[in-house]
Amino acid sequence: MTPEPEAAVPPVSPTPHTYFAPAKVNLGLSVRDQRADGYHELHSIMVPLAVGDDLEIGPAETLTLRVEGAPGLPADERNLVYRAARAYLDAAGGAGGAQITLHKRLPLASGLGGGSSDAATTLMALARLYPSGVNLPALARSLGADVPFFLLGRAAISQGTGEVLTPLPVPHVPLVLVNPGVEVSARDAYAWLDEEEDYTPELDVEGILAALTGGRAVPYLNALQGPVAARHAPVREALAALSGVGLRSPLMSGSGATCFALAEGDDQAHDAAAFLRARHPGWWVQATRTL
Repeated sequence: MTPEPEAAVPPVSPTPHTYFAPAKVNLGLSVRDQRADGYHELHSIMVPLAVGDDLEIGPAETLTLRVEGAPGLPADERNLVYRAARAYLDAAGGAGGAQITLHKRLPLASGLGGGSSDAATTLMALARLYPSGVNLPALARSLGADVPFFLLGRAAISQGTGEVLTPLPVPHVPLVLVNPGVEVSARDAYAWLDEEEDYTPELDVEGILAALTGGRAVPYLNALQGPVAARHAPVREALAALSGVGLRSPLMSGSGATCFALAEGDDQAHDAAAFLRARHPGWWVQATRTL
């Protein structure tokens, strides 16, 4: 009997593919307490946005990373994208390398989860490029608290230290993001909160969801906003500016310094963003939507 020919394995395309790495905002961030191990018990609603970074990822013999749009951002093992790629390639065993170009469009250290999203996107891209039995969620957890959320790819309630994720249907709403040019360390933000011990109760998830599209003030809070705003006047200015252009429920996202506020429609969001850019040319301002 003539043996059947082996199925041809399609070659991996040498052309890099472009992947979108979405930003996120926290529609409320409650810090419930500090644990004995130094980490914090959180309760947050995290939602991805239609704005973010782009990554070009393709096969190569070795791992290389190039960064565009952020001159001060390293392109070696100090970069979370590089560490994510190295971790996946090592875990995948016989996988080759990768050539990666990170087009950085989000401000650094801004509370939008840019680095974590870039890392999660890198993991998913390499899993597509070099399929294997690698446990992506476990790898994501080893890279950072927010990386698993971006691996999930949808709105979710985040609990524990951020590792417990419950998918949540969140209405698509337009909003405006403002970063006043201040970089805030998450480590510092939590340390300032711990000094004050001003921990907060669980979020009113049902009330937040009902108010998002109801034209009312949204009953969310960010436990880190007070300590950060007290030490960074530009954060206070950004929150006031969002309120001043008629947007609803301004709030700082994550550990800041990016703040956001809700619009009643895309037109209001774009008009408000254009006004704020003209009034504050040094700020990073974007009109966008939740995904």
